Amino acid sequence: MSAFPKDFLWGAASAAYQVEGAYDTDGKGLSIWDTFSHLPGTTYQGTNGDVAVDHYHRFREDVALMAEMGMKSYRFSISWPRLLPTGRGEVNPAGVKFYSDLIDALLEHNIEPMITLYHWDLPQALQDEGGWEARSTTDAFEEYARLCYESYGDRVKLWSTFNETVCFIGFGYITGAHPPGVQEPARAIQACHHVFVAHAKAVAAFRSSGIDGKIGFVNVLQTHTPLSNSVEDMAAFNLAEGIFTHWLYDPVLKGEYPAELLEQAQAIWGVPTFAPGDDELLRSNICDFIGLNYYKRETIAANNQDTHLKINTTGQKGAGHQQGNEFGFKGLFKFVRNPNGVYTDWDWEIYPQGLTEGIMNIKARYGDIPIYITENGLGAKDPIIDGEVVDDDRIDYLNQHIGAIEDAIKQGADVRGYYPWSFIDLLSWLNGFQKQYGFVYVDHQKQLARQRKKSFFWYQKVIESNGEQR
Repeated sequence: MSAFPKDFLWGAASAAYQVEGAYDTDGKGLSIWDTFSHLPGTTYQGTNGDVAVDHYHRFREDVALMAEMGMKSYRFSISWPRLLPTGRGEVNPAGVKFYSDLIDALLEHNIEPMITLYHWDLPQALQDEGGWEARSTTDAFEEYARLCYESYGDRVKLWSTFNETVCFIGFGYITGAHPPGVQEPARAIQACHHVFVAHAKAVAAFRSSGIDGKIGFVNVLQTHTPLSNSVEDMAAFNLAEGIFTHWLYDPVLKGEYPAELLEQAQAIWGVPTFAPGDDELLRSNICDFIGLNYYKRETIAANNQDTHLKINTTGQKGAGHQQGNEFGFKGLFKFVRNPNGVYTDWDWEIYPQGLTEGIMNIKARYGDIPIYITENGLGAKDPIIDGEVVDDDRIDYLNQHIGAIEDAIKQGADVRGYYPWSFIDLLSWLNGFQKQYGFVYVDHQKQLARQRKKSFFWYQKVIESNGEQR
């Protein structure tokens, strides 16, 4: 018998910028990604989200495919500048209507919507005012959240505020690979604090809205393993755990920063600076649930080499683990290749038991918090054989990770849903369309025609059997 509860939400996920297209249609304002992706050299072969897979115009077709696959829930994000073109003030009615129509279409097919308010596409107008480094952005986010609650709260019960702070802050303000293209840790830490403040304000607004629902936060779950038991590698491992997990989870699940890391950050950089009331705001607005995005494990080692901040965006296996050029920070830690690991073409280690370990680590540190696996998937170049998209590697990957979730449930974790990334092949932020994740293939040579992959029919059976047939 399956260990999955009868009301388990089998779903899939996407993000607005990566699927919608229609970047300047019907009154939508520009996002930072609309601007950044048009700059030379920022993305693979200059790809951008101007059209993406045109979900904006084809959402009914896409929802029908979701229903055919049997999805119980769909996690998607709202484009802030589609609703508020300048980030605050004047509302764009066409944008509000698009998501209302999408929600209605989902509900007509008995698919529960899960909304993510922010999946990286900050209105460019707010970035021009300072973006997440500006405290005023937290107020604009609260205004945007209230608009969403008022517009959709009668029909949507599951909400999350932010997706993967470690990515949009880390890549945006430390590595410079994402907008706004900054490489200054002090600015990153203060911007990250404002994200937590914005989250808390949005949670407070949600709880005063009268919506019969739950609100959470979505973080990367990155399981770490030390390369060895040496004092140096263990110190590097503990620091990586602190930065990639505790710093990002504690403020939304405990209402406070990890004390030692906070003290170190303020001693070295003088940030984050708190406005009066921030402490109480965080403490009073802890999440109802946590969303976990799990893809890979990282093996951690002490780092005596220079800082290297490049990651593999080529799809050429091994490019991200070249000796002496591993991603890492001088004197702190680096990510190294596990000699026994199995890796994707993008050098992401396939380590399904890390999902079980990560879930149980979250449970141990934060108690019986409800959990949704809000992303999990294999980025690959899917083979097409005799006209069929034969993504057996994806089926194997997802099957192993579903087993890992089941193991965690058997160990007492309160896991309530699973949202593979992604429903459809979409635009990968830096990798264009070469990195495929979906159950549905999109043919860019044939007017974006949709095609069900082998994994589509496999997942259909998984859902129908509530995880028994895999």
